[in-house]
Order: sequence, then structure tokens, then C-alpha cells
Amino acid sequence: MWDRLLAGLHTEHVSSMTKDQWQWDRLYEAAVAVKNDRKISDYVTCGEVSAAILSGNGRIYTGVCIDTCSTLGICAERNAIFNMITNGEQEITKVIAILPDGSSGAPCGACRELMVQLMPEKYKDIEIMMDYKQERIMTLEKLTPEWWI
Repeated sequence: MWDRLLAGLHTEHVSSMTKDQWQWDRLYEAAVAVKNDRKISDYVTCGEVSAAILSGNGRIYTGVCIDTCSTLGICAERNAIFNMITNGEQEITKVIAILPDGSSGAPCGACRELMVQLMPEKYKDIEIMMDYKQERIMTLEKLTPEWWI
């Protein structure tokens, strides 16, 4: 008798995760996946910081920082942006950077400036993950309230 009753029983998994949370989790995972602190030569290190961006088309692009002894390096966020541009896109919706200690934080001034110049009409809407563990998000507008141009 119980077998017949249980045969008709269906269970469903209910998740309260929003699309926004899901996107941040995918960005975090993508950035962590490429983080690989290593020495390439006596003059170049890379991977101490990693980043992931979500494009306007919903694709995720990643990058790592590349540091050189003569300032020819690049931040992880700009590396991810250049990866996006190389692949034919130019609109950013979300950005996360994973710092050497594994936390997340704000992009540097050069990275912010690139985002503003790339999207002068829409940069204020770009979301930046300031603290992944605390789910603290800011817009680029709040980080860059008065653009110089």
C-alpha cells in the first residue's frame, strides 16, 4: 500500500536565490577559477588578483593582473574588459575582483576610468561587488561620482 502512495509523491527543490545572486555567484566562481598567483620570470608575476565581468549580453569574461618591474602590467579588471572587447562586446553590467587574500574589492582608478570612458552614458549603472561575503554591491556612479570630463 505504501509503495502505491509513495509512487505518486513528487518532491520539488525550491530555491530562493534571485537571478542577481546567481549571476554574482557565477562571476565569483569564474574569477576564483582563473586566480593563479605565479612568477613568470624574474620580472613578471601574475594572477595575484583575478576579475570577472558580466557583459550586456550575459557572457562572463575573466582576467588576471600581470605585474612587471617596469609598470607595463595590467590590472585584472582591465584584462577582463580587454578580453570582452576582443570578443566583440563593449557593455559591462557587473564586475568582481578577487584580491590576493581571497576577498573582493573595488577596482582601482585606472580600471574605473576605463569603464567610464567605455560607457559614458551608462557607466553609472555598472554594479561593483565590494564585498562578496557580505553581499555589498555599489554602482560605479557611487565609486566615481564626478567624472573629470
